[in-house]
Amino acid sequence: MKIKPFAGVRPPREIAADVASRPYDVLNSVEAQAEAGEKSLLHIIKPEIDFNPIADEHSQPVYDKAVENFKLWQERGWLVQDDKEMYYIYAQTMDGRTQYGLVAAANVDDYMTGKIKKHELTRRDKEDDRMIHVRIQNANLEPVFFAYPDVDEMNKIIADYVATHEPEYDFVAPDGFGHTFWKIDDDNIINRITEIFRDIPAMYVADGHHRTAAAARVGAEKREQNPNHTGNEEYNYFLAVIFPESQLKVIDYNRVVRDLNGLTPDEFLAKLRESFDVVEMGTEIYKPTKLHNFGMYLDGKWYSLTAKPGTYNDNDPIGVLDVTVLSNLVFDQILNLGDLRTSKRIDFVGGIRGLGELQKRVDSGEMAVAFALYPVTMRQIIDIADTGNIMPPKTTWFEPKLRSGLVIHKLS
Repeated sequence: MKIKPFAGVRPPREIAADVASRPYDVLNSVEAQAEAGEKSLLHIIKPEIDFNPIADEHSQPVYDKAVENFKLWQERGWLVQDDKEMYYIYAQTMDGRTQYGLVAAANVDDYMTGKIKKHELTRRDKEDDRMIHVRIQNANLEPVFFAYPDVDEMNKIIADYVATHEPEYDFVAPDGFGHTFWKIDDDNIINRITEIFRDIPAMYVADGHHRTAAAARVGAEKREQNPNHTGNEEYNYFLAVIFPESQLKVIDYNRVVRDLNGLTPDEFLAKLRESFDVVEMGTEIYKPTKLHNFGMYLDGKWYSLTAKPGTYNDNDPIGVLDVTVLSNLVFDQILNLGDLRTSKRIDFVGGIRGLGELQKRVDSGEMAVAFALYPVTMRQIIDIADTGNIMPPKTTWFEPKLRSGLVIHKLS
């Protein structure tokens, strides 16, 4: 893999927590407006919140406001560029567990040639929207979230550095997650990190497929526009935080369905028993305990569903996934939901919201049934990416999310 250090644009230490924000795609415009303090990066990545009423996020005045605000934050000293190229370390802490990522500039060619591997399909319209933001700012304002196979020496470098250096930033965000950030300005360590990554065969997009595709497309676009292109220009790289595979934890991504396709609850349960061992668990929330075991909330009760042998294929990287098992046996055969990417009868609920959220949406009458899934593993994600397969929609949920605004990568 080809990575490089870069001169990051980032907030002074004393205001880092004020500038840093949640990513653009985890909150809507109303939520962003309510959450954004005076210095928040949300004014740059979701500038529609600066209009009254909130403006169309895809309108030209909003794009112009994004550029204006990015310049203003730099003029005010809320974002300042480092004076040398460095790597950075970004640690996130949730529920007492900490994961340490390397902040680096990843290479456009590695994405275009498939060395940076993906496991999800992207939508062209979403890519186009993110491209506009990269293009107008001439910068990657928000990082993408990558994983790589563990390298003992790399883990030791980061562990030793963290143990012997004071962090640049160290704060707990309003959501309770901890964010700690170090700069690596030692040239010997920088050079060794670059060398280590040359021998790493692949990196994997964990979160941020659209941002990755958009950043790579802007880099390719700039290459075509430059008759003196050499391959060393800063636009050949984009902002990534790269975590060792062993430190990442994927949490569950659950489903709620609006109707039972004309069936009564008893009829629905009878059809489920053809493919599942169904056990009524009562009113206490039931969390799946292993692969191919599901929690279901229906008509005021929780159930354990365990797929019967022969209904799934553990030798197939897609067939082994519980989202595939549930889609095949329930959503297709019983509920007839059609394409899950476009169906209005299903919704997806990230596990960070808890299984109580599933029960709440069914009890409210909005939904008829909810399904809790056992989370996929990083190894399953890597197997799928390595075999060139694509995961079903809404399969993975990574938490905590990368905070935006801790560091920005300029393309020139």
